[in-house]
Amino acid sequence: MKIKDEFHHLIDTIEDEQLLKSYYQLIQSMNVSSGGKLWSALSEIEKQELFLAYDESFDEKNLLSHEQVKQQHEKWLKP
Repeated sequence: MKIKDEFHHLIDTIEDEQLLKSYYQLIQSMNVSSGGKLWSALSEIEKQELFLAYDESFDEKNLLSHEQVKQQHEKWLKP
């Protein structure tokens, strides 16, 4: 099965409309900026890690509050 066929099949199996919109926006932005230097400089492993981090960001248990981030990075936030 070709990758496009696999991709179409995957899309057809996703029922969550919000998840589909998110994937669409991600792919659309990547397609627009695919000629970008930053994306091109990433290895395949780094790109896969970025996709994984993006997917994991939809699970609230993986998110940190603003206060937690400020506390963790306090030493860099002080003038």
